[in-house]
Amino acid sequence: MPIRLVAFDVGEVLVDETRQWGEWADRLGVSRLTFAAALGAVIAAGRHHRDVFDMLRPGFDLAAAQRERSPSALTRDDLYPDALGCLVRLRAAGYRIAIVANQPAVRLSELRRLGVEADLTASSEAWGVEKPAPEFFARLIEAAGLPAAEIAYVGDRVDNDALPASRAGLVAVFLRRGPWGVIQAGWPDAARADLRIESLDELPDAFRRLSSAAAGGR
Repeated sequence: MPIRLVAFDVGEVLVDETRQWGEWADRLGVSRLTFAAALGAVIAAGRHHRDVFDMLRPGFDLAAAQRERSPSALTRDDLYPDALGCLVRLRAAGYRIAIVANQPAVRLSELRRLGVEADLTASSEAWGVEKPAPEFFARLIEAAGLPAAEIAYVGDRVDNDALPASRAGLVAVFLRRGPWGVIQAGWPDAARADLRIESLDELPDAFRRLSSAAAGGR
C-alpha cells in the first residue's frame, strides 16, 4: 500500500535538543560534558532519560523542577537545517504530514509558531500515553484515519520509535542522529526498520525507492 501520511517525532528529528540538555546540565550544577556522558550511559543501558537526573543528583525531583521553571521556548535555531525543507518537499509530493511525539503540548504550539506546518499534531501529554506504548501508535492510526501500512513514522530511536511503529504495522523509518540515534544504530533491532536514513534530506528519495521496490515485488 502506498504511504499517504508521514508522521514525525520531534526531539532529534525536527529539533536539535543540544541547547535544552545543556540548560538542564546548568540547572543541575554539572558540566555539560558530564551531563552528556551520563545521558549516553543511560541510553546505552536502555534506561529512561529521567534516570540521568537521579544519577547526577540523587533524589532530584524532576517533576517539581519542571513545574517551577518550564524549559525555554524553541527558536528557529533549534530546528535541524533539513527539517523545514523536508516537510515542504514531502507536501509537494502529495504526502500528508503529522507531528506526533512524546512532548508537552506547548512544544507543538512552538513548532507552529516557527512555521512547521502539519495536517495532524498530537502530543503524549494530550493523549495521556507515551511511546513506546502500543496505544500511542493506535491513537496515531485512529487520528490519521488510514490503514497502518499507509503511515510512515520517522524517529531517532529504535526502542521508542522504529520497533513499536513496526509492530503496529506502520512503515518504520530510523533516523540515525542525536544521542539515541547514534548509540542505538548498533543495536541488532535497528535492522528491523523499513528505512534507515542519516538525514531528512534523504527521506523523499527513500520513499520513492521503497515504493518502486514494492511495485517490483508484485
